[in-house]
Amino acid sequence: MEGLIAQLVAGAVGGNAAGAGLKSASMGPLLNTIIGLIGGIGGGSALTGMLSSGAAAAAEGAAPGMGGLIGQLAGGGVGGAVLTAVVGLIKNKMMG
Repeated sequence: MEGLIAQLVAGAVGGNAAGAGLKSASMGPLLNTIIGLIGGIGGGSALTGMLSSGAAAAAEGAAPGMGGLIGQLAGGGVGGAVLTAVVGLIKNKMMG
């Protein structure tokens, strides 16, 4: 359960960071957050699934008990940022 919460929070942060960094992709704080939440779940799940046991073990060695959580935070943040940027750019392209 804490993994899902970490993905959601990181996705929301990533979505808003993408909106702040790419003004042409920003859809406003509320939509950036919502799209970031969705991207956070997808990105966190994808990165967690792609992590090999070696990468997970290395993360576990660096921060005992936190290896999976670190991957979920990173994946959630990147997923939220990427989805927000893509959706924002597509929206702006379609609007003119």
